[in-house]
Amino acid sequence: MTLALVGVTSAVALAPAQVQAAPAAAARVTACPTGWGSGQETRLAATTQSVTNARTGRQACFDRFVVDVPGAGTKGLGYSVRYVSRLHQDGSGDPITVGGGAVLEIRVAAPAYDVDTGAPTYPARPGARLPGVDLTGYRTFRDARFGGSFEGETQFGLGLRARLPFRVTVLADRVVVDVAHNWTGAR
Repeated sequence: MTLALVGVTSAVALAPAQVQAAPAAAARVTACPTGWGSGQETRLAATTQSVTNARTGRQACFDRFVVDVPGAGTKGLGYSVRYVSRLHQDGSGDPITVGGGAVLEIRVAAPAYDVDTGAPTYPARPGARLPGVDLTGYRTFRDARFGGSFEGETQFGLGLRARLPFRVTVLADRVVVDVAHNWTGAR
């Protein structure tokens, strides 16, 4: 009996501490970034290093699209990211259907082929969904298509649920495009 009473007393003594900890944890939650826009972003640079992968990730405040270009570093990576009414494949001009309420065209100034041999370095076909990319459960991304690689530039089409703010960052050997879940910064 004494042990049972001690257990109940301990539980009651711990309860107030647990209630007090909850507001402190909530205070540590950071707000989503704001100040991103939806206008074209461009960085002039180019590399002969090749695109080897495109991948996506889900974050608390945004969905992320990453294009890997190993060996390019940060200085040689150029890009152009903009909203388009329809994605057109470079070279041929053929339209590429991209699902969603808005289409973000992403161009990376790097080929998706070996410049010496012409052999593909990224296993995708123009107009096809990106290999290995599953957008199930994403809040913003709806579709991801390969536009192709033409004259040293590689093109992607990212279908979004709506036109939303984005930012572009160049990190070591990759271009990162983050698209916010909304305009207000609310989670």
